Amino acid sequence: MEPAPPSLELDLDNLKALKILGKGAMGTVFLIHNSTATSTTTTATTLALKVVDKTSVHAKLDAVRRARWEIQVLSSLSHPFLPSILGTYESPQFLAWALPYCPGGDLNVLRYHQNDRVFSPCVIRFYIAEILCALDHLHSMGIAYRDLKPENVLIQHSGHVTLTDFDLSRKLNPKTVTNNNSNNKTVDPNLPSHDRNLPESSRKHRRNFSRWIPLSSETSHQIQHKMNGLNLKKAKSARVSPVSRRKTSFSNGERSNSFVGTEEYVSPEVVRGDGHEFAVDWWALGILMYEMMYGTTPFKGKNRKETFKNVLTKSPEFVGKRSELTDLIEKLLAKNPTKRLGYSRGAVEIKEHGFFRGVNWEMLLEVMRPPFIPARDDGNVELSSEKYSNGGVDIKEYFQRLKTPQSLHPSPLMSPSPNRFNKKNVSLTEF
Repeated sequence: MEPAPPSLELDLDNLKALKILGKGAMGTVFLIHNSTATSTTTTATTLALKVVDKTSVHAKLDAVRRARWEIQVLSSLSHPFLPSILGTYESPQFLAWALPYCPGGDLNVLRYHQNDRVFSPCVIRFYIAEILCALDHLHSMGIAYRDLKPENVLIQHSGHVTLTDFDLSRKLNPKTVTNNNSNNKTVDPNLPSHDRNLPESSRKHRRNFSRWIPLSSETSHQIQHKMNGLNLKKAKSARVSPVSRRKTSFSNGERSNSFVGTEEYVSPEVVRGDGHEFAVDWWALGILMYEMMYGTTPFKGKNRKETFKNVLTKSPEFVGKRSELTDLIEKLLAKNPTKRLGYSRGAVEIKEHGFFRGVNWEMLLEVMRPPFIPARDDGNVELSSEKYSNGGVDIKEYFQRLKTPQSLHPSPLMSPSPNRFNKKNVSLTEF
């Protein structure tokens, strides 16, 4: 992500929105062009600003509480594949926080523009390796992400990924696990991955990612242009908000009993209400890999009931010759979480799989040519528009319009661009 002030002073009275990046039950995300003037220079920064209107009839106490939790999580993050909060703002009416703007869209948008709308195994390896590192860091902090899906994986200016939306995440106590491949030595889950002992077989086969070829600059511009006018027909998975299912105690580590996630990505233990822990993220990683490979999720049914039945009973279907990729997906989609790859030793166990042979985990950030690099000026594309020649639209005025009959008319900020927040939401109350 591009460097930005660690604590940006936000004032909704002075910030103007260029367009809406996303809109959902918990809040609205605006594209903001923020200018900071000093005696000698003026610095312009493009930001993503997430705003919750606390006075709205749609803003329930749970949504505000989850927003505060997301701010708390973001404030604690420091990782190249996770976002860093740039500043916060709160008034009696609004709660807002700013993040770096990711101009490359999300993985769902990017997949839509690939041949046959799927990724090659090589590209899947690149993105999943970075996502795996991000999840590993969260788990080392005791945080279960619980909402992994293509729409929540954004592409930074650099072409590397970053996860977003942490309102469904949960703090859990890590369990102590035993590394059976290291003479039963205890592995501390709080250690970063590069401090854990990798087997010699993994170290021997390390290579760089230099063979991955990015899209050309012209193609990058074309894709970004299409993103602005594209209406993706992505499966409308319902995002299931946290609700307590059972009260169960566990002696080794802590589990959550909340029913939470996005229905096509929800793990069997969540559907059953058995209590869950970090392994739900490894299940979702397997679903994500399957979707990147085939363009659809493996257990989607005609309705939620059928989807959940498939999650509990159906095996993922693979086409063609079996490979390391399909083997990894199958191991991540084990119905029993205790048999799921990653359950015993976390991310290090997944990194040892043959699909990642040759990956130099310490050098991921050194990859100068990721598969897709957004055009450098895409973040400012709206600035030259006559529509926003006055500097943008007042954010407070925008929310005020929503409360009047005039809000029946389309907002000047809205565009037919793909919206990762257009999901059927289920409003439940207990975290």
